[in-house]
Amino acid sequence: MMQPNPTDNPRTQRPWGWYETVSEEPGFKIKRIGVAPGQQISLQKHRHRAEHWVVVQGIAHVTLDDRVFDLEVGQSCDIKLGQIHRLANQTSGPVEIVEVQFGDYLGEDDIVRFSDDYGRH
Repeated sequence: MMQPNPTDNPRTQRPWGWYETVSEEPGFKIKRIGVAPGQQISLQKHRHRAEHWVVVQGIAHVTLDDRVFDLEVGQSCDIKLGQIHRLANQTSGPVEIVEVQFGDYLGEDDIVRFSDDYGRH
């Protein structure tokens, strides 16, 4: 497996923070995701992928279907295919996770949004 070069992984800015792809192979993708203080991603689900989140900085506020909970550094959760989820930062410091995606299609357009603070559909 080829080792990624950090300069090959530009950071993509989003209204809630940023992400960068660390590695991508057929069937999986690894991303770093940073959520700015007081921000959150869309309440969403995916049709083609499952995800595994590991918190590497801060306290992540997670919505997973009807459950809402916090994860600290070193803690993780699994998001099954089609499961409704959201990642939020309710603190004044940064939150960063490592996300591993698994599935037959890993494009950024595989998002079904239910609620979004930034008017995206």
